[in-house]
Amino acid sequence: MSAPALLSDAAWLRAGALARLLAVLNRDGEEARVVGGAVRNALLDEPIGDIDLATTAVPGEVMRRAAAAGFKPVPTGIEHGTVTVVIEGRPFETTTLREDVETFGRHANVRFGRDWRKDAERRDFTMNALSATADGVVHDYVGGLDDLGARRVRFIGDAGARIDEDYLRILRFFRFHAAYGRGLPDPAGLAACIAARAGLEQLSRERVRTELLKLLIARHATPVLAVMAESGLLVPVLGGVPYLASFENIAKVEAAAGVQPDPVQRLGALAARTEEDAERLWQRLRLSNAEHGRLQSMADGWWKIEPSDEQGARALLYRLGPERFADRVLLAWARAWPQGAADVAWRTLATLPERWIAPVFPLKAADFIKRGVPQGPKLGAALREAEMAWIAADFPGDAAAIGRIAASAAVSAEPM
Repeated sequence: MSAPALLSDAAWLRAGALARLLAVLNRDGEEARVVGGAVRNALLDEPIGDIDLATTAVPGEVMRRAAAAGFKPVPTGIEHGTVTVVIEGRPFETTTLREDVETFGRHANVRFGRDWRKDAERRDFTMNALSATADGVVHDYVGGLDDLGARRVRFIGDAGARIDEDYLRILRFFRFHAAYGRGLPDPAGLAACIAARAGLEQLSRERVRTELLKLLIARHATPVLAVMAESGLLVPVLGGVPYLASFENIAKVEAAAGVQPDPVQRLGALAARTEEDAERLWQRLRLSNAEHGRLQSMADGWWKIEPSDEQGARALLYRLGPERFADRVLLAWARAWPQGAADVAWRTLATLPERWIAPVFPLKAADFIKRGVPQGPKLGAALREAEMAWIAADFPGDAAAIGRIAASAAVSAEPM
């Protein structure tokens, strides 16, 4: 075991809801520690998200103590030892120490234990097996501190054995390297991922989707995706050819436009050139309907966008709305090389939603009924014609122009 480290600045650990929960669990012969990502990120001075705990107390005892303290215990995975304790609206996933008895792919027969080393050894990567006590002392049983210092994502023990326990660890290996690693991936881990790549087909599409979308917005996603492609691991995930240059460019475009990375935009840049691509990704990754709609919109006509046509851009923004307008423009910009991320015209186009709010179409059905257009198909046709004319005229707001558009559409609706 490596010498314990100390979290030099751990106010988050010693105050508030977390400190109260640790105090409740750390008594009467039981011990609890913060484990996994929160410890890793604290040591790397990265933002801390969810905070998970491990404890020697069995689930029933965790439930009893939490309820007695006025917290809300929820048995989210009690058969596997997990209780989510909610304090002031904040959840803390709390899991009893475990050790594997037998493993069958993702499913393992486990028993509860009190051995912190055995619990650490059943986790995926060394940097995720660190644990911290309430006083900030970090315990390392598998070399995670050294790997963290080297920015090296390394499987615990035999990489192939860890992957056989859950093939999603192939994607997690690359995702964690993209987020926390430096340089090329760990050779032994990479070789094990390549050897086990057929196992990706056994994973649920929902799990693959979740992991992939996290990978796409990681800090070093571009070089990691290149390694995956070269290793024959990216095509099986996407079910089609990846466009790595497009993906690299959209990351540059995001920086130039001053926007945060968006996983759906990045997925579109990586894998959606046509509407058929969008359909394939929808099915293969079990994307939500909203995500599918965005990909369809990105793939539909991105090549038609002309950055110097501001009037045409306003019409596009009116039709698509700000989110899908941004999706399509950023994708078009990313694929418009050699203009590059510094191109002023593209940057100006990308800021259109900040400079112009699309107005509401000012005409209603009643305006045409007054002009003698009967209800039914002709009324709908008159409305559509008027809206198209209003858009083509660049959204006039004065009553005279709107009146002329309405009169013209009403005349067109009259019987021949």
